[in-house]
Amino acid sequence: MTLYTKIRPKTFDEVKGQEFTVNNLRMQSIRDKFFQVIILAGQYGAGKTTLARIVATAANCKNKDKNGNPCGTCDGCRSVSSGSVDFLEIDGASNTGVDHVRDLTDWLHERPLGKRKIVIIDEVHIALLKTLEEPPAYALIILCTTEADRIPATIRSRSACYTITQIPEAIICEHLLEVATEFQIRIQPEAAELIASYSGGAMRNALKLLEQLSNGEDEITADVVRSVL
Repeated sequence: MTLYTKIRPKTFDEVKGQEFTVNNLRMQSIRDKFFQVIILAGQYGAGKTTLARIVATAANCKNKDKNGNPCGTCDGCRSVSSGSVDFLEIDGASNTGVDHVRDLTDWLHERPLGKRKIVIIDEVHIALLKTLEEPPAYALIILCTTEADRIPATIRSRSACYTITQIPEAIICEHLLEVATEFQIRIQPEAAELIASYSGGAMRNALKLLEQLSNGEDEITADVVRSVL
């Protein structure tokens, strides 16, 4: 398991650098009224799929806290983390055939065992989108994409669209230092700043580089980072 996977956020409170989107989705969770189709578009490695999973978990959670965060332990939360008949997460880029589209359509129109049927589609493809124009009332569909302009206007007009932006370098740097402390990785602040500036606004890039460097150095210095970059 990679460092990025180990510390992947599981609540809205843990997400870094996407304040507007997080706060908007948090209010939907607090009110338990979610848009039926949510589009998370933009920067790779900045948390689209992670945020989609948090929304999916919150949508079926039975014990959310006052800030809309899922508890992570109830049956509804486990239905997302461990998988259930009411939850799907699929790679839209790989599931584009007629059979895949038909299977998704049939699945969506089977009534859920719990509160909602939820599907996360990563890198959503045009063929799959045609099935999503009029989803059943109990469905929650979360589309993740780096190319929002490829999603037809007929879908966008029915959806809540959020742009996942580049995470500011200062936030990435601060998080790197927090993670380094938690996992006992010795790193100089200047080195963390350099990693953050190289990451392109993607937390995943920064954490992967931190892990890579920590495996080969007793202490990550600015000179070490410069030599690698």
